[in-house]
Amino acid sequence: MNCKTAKQINMVDFLIRLGYQPQKTNNDDIWFFSPFRCEKTPSFKINKIMGIWYDFGEGRGGTIIDFIMRLKQCNLKEALNYLESSSFSFDQPNTIEKNKSEYQIIKTKSINNSFLVNYLISRKLNIEIARQYCKEVYYKFSKPNIYYGIGFKNDSGGYEIRNKFFKGCLGKKDITTIDNNTDSICVFESWSDFISYLSLQEKEIKESYIILNSTSLVTKAISKLMEYSTIKVFFDNDYAGTKAFEKIKNTVLTKVVDMRTRYQNYKDLNEYLMKR
Repeated sequence: MNCKTAKQINMVDFLIRLGYQPQKTNNDDIWFFSPFRCEKTPSFKINKIMGIWYDFGEGRGGTIIDFIMRLKQCNLKEALNYLESSSFSFDQPNTIEKNKSEYQIIKTKSINNSFLVNYLISRKLNIEIARQYCKEVYYKFSKPNIYYGIGFKNDSGGYEIRNKFFKGCLGKKDITTIDNNTDSICVFESWSDFISYLSLQEKEIKESYIILNSTSLVTKAISKLMEYSTIKVFFDNDYAGTKAFEKIKNTVLTKVVDMRTRYQNYKDLNEYLMKR
């Protein structure tokens, strides 16, 4: 399948086939709960005439190809192969179940599952560091299937869940604060960027951290950032990352440093780590 053929796929039908249901219709726009996070108000819009999507929570959008690359964290070739496939069943729970919050965490343990360890290796994340901050989480929804993934806990007790085929949140979406009683703090969009940062360090440095877990939560982080004299921001090199950085810089009356200059030719800090 080439890009031209892929863009002819009806994106509304495609999302429904994946298990996501339309929440409302406004003229030519169809609204869904975002496939990228848990939310109570639909913020993911598809224009059925133009065949493009826009996620207001992340401030990004594009074609169906861009959607697959974002959803599956894959490259263009992998996205086209996925769209060409006749089967879209990765045996993962869908967004409808997540937004009903009908989930149960079966157990959490230190990360030892070979599939999850290999996932960390594929992203060049230091396994021992990941074990310090993440858990191996087993969970289920209304269906009897039991799933597992790498879980990163937020300040509300919810878990950001990630594995090769799935990215979501169990429980309330929130930021994660790691306060080590320092004057400066580092801010990241995701836990994978946070672990990437620690994996890049040649020696341990005592710092405090905030992981947004979504750029839509940047406002919630700002009140805590006020307590620090220096803020180092490690966001993605995209529109959402720039918008979130500017919000911090224009709100917090302290020194705010845009650390993206160190990896300006890469999508994010994890891609920089992977391609070193």
